[in-house]
Amino acid sequence: MLKKITAVFLCIAIAAGALAACGPKNDISSGAGTKDFPVTIGNVTISEEPAGVAVLSPNIADVILAIGYEAQLKAKSAQCTQSDLSVLPDVTLDDAQKIKALGAQLVFTDAKPTDEQLSALNKEGIAVLTVAKATGREDLDRLYSQVGAAMKGAKTGYEKGRKVSQGIFLTIDDISRIIPSSDTPTTVAYLYDTQGGAVTGDTLEGKLIESAGLVNAASDGTGNQLSAGALLLADPKYIFCPTGLKAKLAASEEYKKLGAVREGRVYEMDPNRMLLQGRGMIEAVSFMAGTVYPELLEGTEASSAPSVSSSPSSSGTESQPSASTGNQSSSSSSASSTAAGNTNLTLKKGDKNDEVLKMQNRLKELGYMFVTPTGEFAEGTEQSVKDFQLLNGLVVTGVADPEMLKLLYSANPVPRKD
Repeated sequence: MLKKITAVFLCIAIAAGALAACGPKNDISSGAGTKDFPVTIGNVTISEEPAGVAVLSPNIADVILAIGYEAQLKAKSAQCTQSDLSVLPDVTLDDAQKIKALGAQLVFTDAKPTDEQLSALNKEGIAVLTVAKATGREDLDRLYSQVGAAMKGAKTGYEKGRKVSQGIFLTIDDISRIIPSSDTPTTVAYLYDTQGGAVTGDTLEGKLIESAGLVNAASDGTGNQLSAGALLLADPKYIFCPTGLKAKLAASEEYKKLGAVREGRVYEMDPNRMLLQGRGMIEAVSFMAGTVYPELLEGTEASSAPSVSSSPSSSGTESQPSASTGNQSSSSSSASSTAAGNTNLTLKKGDKNDEVLKMQNRLKELGYMFVTPTGEFAEGTEQSVKDFQLLNGLVVTGVADPEMLKLLYSANPVPRKD
């Protein structure tokens, strides 16, 4: 009898253990995990922090750079053309053995691999994670938290990714707040090509147009497609497009009928600002807002808020978004509690020294740094400098010149408000 009872309890224990093994493994679908690893993202479970990562998606590469996790990258696809990744070797989903030899244990892609590709990669012990582009503001949190969690865990990486995502929109919101109000809406369109490609209202890029205080003429379209005929009916006052498209629009029998094309209100911009979902989105909003609202460019606003601007030429080519150097915001911060740095020098992307570290720590104290201060002036620091310049009424260059550094270390720079 005792043997039977023991056997029954043993079976129950085994069954319970089996159920536990089949249960959730730190799934982040409903939020951050209680520990970093293992972490489950969709149907992929990553047991430990990957020693190396291969990124085969330009969009995910931009996200990784924004979060500041590029140190883990061992390889990329040829389509990932970001300058910070130029030293990495190119691979494809067909290069399972090469990816393993390079030290990557995780592959990011936004295109679903074939069964054969997935089998070959898994055979080499490589996890494959397909992460879709974000479709809206809240979905950007999903994108960033998934990428962060896969690289640094369900708690650390998830929270870092989400913080960076929200920081991007904090800056975009700052731009939105300084756009002048108007009773007359300004319609614009962003065109990808002359085959009906346009930013539509059901995309994150459509939300960027709205954040610039503009009305998207292609808002009724879906899937970034709107015919030239439909666009002609909407007749946007301004058109934005990738570099090199302006001449093609002028030569197209359909698109040259648009008033903005006929009257020279077509403005080219770096295509990655609207294609990729990294910090370049901030510059996209800045450029569109500064182009449409010349009072921001001229600094004629009576408000003391800093002004973002661009300098569109008559030819419609892009120039660096900038800000009026007029009045400072009435907001102020307490005197710096970090060590003040040298204000008689210029710091720029690529620099690596103690002065960069001091600048980063001060920017962090004021709420601008979303990457860990390391003393290296990389892409994340460059964007933090731009954000500081934007909100403090300085020309937005991403280069920390003496004028900026003096204000940064002073007692009254404008902090970023959460």
